[in-house]
Amino acid sequence: MAVTSIMTTEGEITAKEGANVSTALTDAMHDAWVLQAESFVNCFARDNFSDAVTAGLNADVKGIFSDIVSSMVAIQGIMYDMSGYTSRTEAEDMINVLRDGVLRNLSVLRDKKNQKFINDA
Repeated sequence: MAVTSIMTTEGEITAKEGANVSTALTDAMHDAWVLQAESFVNCFARDNFSDAVTAGLNADVKGIFSDIVSSMVAIQGIMYDMSGYTSRTEAEDMINVLRDGVLRNLSVLRDKKNQKFINDA
């Protein structure tokens, strides 16, 4: 798989999807989900962080973006086909853990107290 992403890496996505993810997933599917997740982060934060990330954003802030985007894409990958996991419950638990991380990190991005740190990083 060769994922094209500004905010995350292929390795982070596949690690979060786990060993039982469907082998039918394609690069095109991952790329589409990455674009959707990155666009969502930019819209949610009301800033074009895709440009900021490529321009040398602080590693701490990049880590937040990477965690959000990779988790959102991994959720899509798990939901695509849960049949490879040991049970549907296992897949749903993985989704819940990833979703909770996304929500936590989105709240950090949206918190006005963090805006100066994020934008000046």
